[in-house]
Amino acid sequence: MPFWTASNGDGRWLADRAVVGPHERLSWPRTVGFGLQHVLAMAGATLLVPALTGLSVSATLLFSGIGTLVFLLLTRNRVPAYLGSSFAFVAPLQAAAGSGLAAQLGGVLVVGMVLAGVGIAVKALGSRMVEMLMPPVVAGAVVMLLGLSLARGAVDSIAEQPVVAALTVLAVVAAAVLLPGDAGRLAVAIGILTGWIVAALIGGLDPARLEALADASWIGVPELSSPQITPATVLAMLPLVLVLIVENIGNLKAIGAVTQRPVDRLSGDALIAVGIGTTLAGLGGGTGASTRPENVGLMAANRVCSSSTIIVAALVAIALSASPKAAMLALTMPVGVLGGAGLVLFALLGVAGLKLWLDNRVELADPVTLVLAALVVIAGAATFTITIGDVPLGGLTWGSIAIVVLYPVLRAARRLVSVRRDDAAPVPRRTGRGTDPGWQVGQK
Repeated sequence: MPFWTASNGDGRWLADRAVVGPHERLSWPRTVGFGLQHVLAMAGATLLVPALTGLSVSATLLFSGIGTLVFLLLTRNRVPAYLGSSFAFVAPLQAAAGSGLAAQLGGVLVVGMVLAGVGIAVKALGSRMVEMLMPPVVAGAVVMLLGLSLARGAVDSIAEQPVVAALTVLAVVAAAVLLPGDAGRLAVAIGILTGWIVAALIGGLDPARLEALADASWIGVPELSSPQITPATVLAMLPLVLVLIVENIGNLKAIGAVTQRPVDRLSGDALIAVGIGTTLAGLGGGTGASTRPENVGLMAANRVCSSSTIIVAALVAIALSASPKAAMLALTMPVGVLGGAGLVLFALLGVAGLKLWLDNRVELADPVTLVLAALVVIAGAATFTITIGDVPLGGLTWGSIAIVVLYPVLRAARRLVSVRRDDAAPVPRRTGRGTDPGWQVGQK
């Protein structure tokens, strides 16, 4: 049995508004092209995490590709997601830098193992557990929060290079609206390359990274390292498990909205796969893994959700890990380009959350829904961080946790108040036959 069926029979023709499902594919040249677009979408963020934390860039690329292949295997080719670096690891890894690289990797390793254990529990208990924790109203709010909070970070990048960022956004929008067929679906890649070229022409590339690019060799072995489990570092990083659960379930819900297919029953498999990907990274020197929202936003933009394009991206990442120069080239991507393209992709991710609400007919006027919407705006737009122990929790983290926790509490409180009101309501007296509703009930 083949892994994919060709879209529309031969994979060469595709209607403008058609969605290519996970088990469908385009012709192989088109599949490779869309796969390379996924590489461009994830490269900047995935490589930025090791650059900020001191971990190996080449090892991160290698294990992101391997982790993605493991993810697609365990989810049986039904969830098109790329496993890149999670920004949730940045602050804890930076805080643990004084303990050494081995201790940092030990923390990543244990977080991955615990997350895989949570995935096994979710798989054993069934998808109803996920539905209980994240019904559609909660899932939509979390996905919207993902888009809004990440878009805020993109705006910060835009402020550093506003001209480059504006040209990137304009190129993405113009390509999506004006170009026909496959060219319009490659709008994000066109925008990224346009902004990158403009930045190079006006001197907007980082000189230090250009120097590192010139010094890097074309071919090399990925820099692998071994972990060492240090109790203090592990305890400081364990809260990341909760963050990764919320982050990945939120991305999974967004993928379901984009692909128009139910994926809740694969939540356990997805968490196991992310846990294994993170564990492998900890064993070899890479950063913790997570499904990347940029790639989810990209699928929302081009409507090509074939897992074959994700496999292409994973294989390209593995190949790039053996070329230090290619990795350094990806790191030269200007912050303005990252911000501009990210703004578009994260906005589309937020729209996917709203689509979850609309598809599930969530009552937008309901007071509990309004509270969740307000919390999304507050946590997504706020710039303050809550610190618990040595672990900083940004708006995305504490907002997601608050949404998941508050919804059942508010719903139960509202139900309790409604019951008390019903009990306190006066019972109508039966004064006789006729139109009196108290007399008519139960009468023939």
